[in-house]
Amino acid sequence: MKLRYSIALSLPLASASAMAADLALKLDVPQLNVAEYHRPYIAAWVENADQKVVANIAVLYDTKKKDNAGTKWLKDMRQWWRKSGRELTMPMDGVSGATKAPGELTLNAPKGALDKLPAGQYTVLVEAAREAGGREVVKVPLAWPPKSAANATGQGKEELGAVVVQVKP
Repeated sequence: MKLRYSIALSLPLASASAMAADLALKLDVPQLNVAEYHRPYIAAWVENADQKVVANIAVLYDTKKKDNAGTKWLKDMRQWWRKSGRELTMPMDGVSGATKAPGELTLNAPKGALDKLPAGQYTVLVEAAREAGGREVVKVPLAWPPKSAANATGQGKEELGAVVVQVKP
């Protein structure tokens, strides 16, 4: 039996032309029926066409461990860690938060996360890793700024289910 929960991320954004836009990230994260289940650590970020990180959207990890010990496992989200994570200090105001139990969640990105993003092609990446479990990355292409409301989707196989990026001008 797979239990699933959704994470919705809403970002009020403005493009370089000061045109307001919204980007919502919805994730379907299954709770796998395994002997030792741990909530996944999740990182979501945006990369430009050169695969450089232009914004960290969210980092969910075990924030309740004594002496910030939950950060020890952030490196298990290998792609995010190599590209951005190892240069950051956690917790990161407006970006980092605790792992979540199954259910629906809405996260707000820090103000100004993508305000100065030039028009172009980007990729939204979502990586999930579980202690005593697997790791998975889902990539969703994105044209910015949006000209009309649109959805772009990606699909995970184990650690992540559907990933939907919704944009509205």
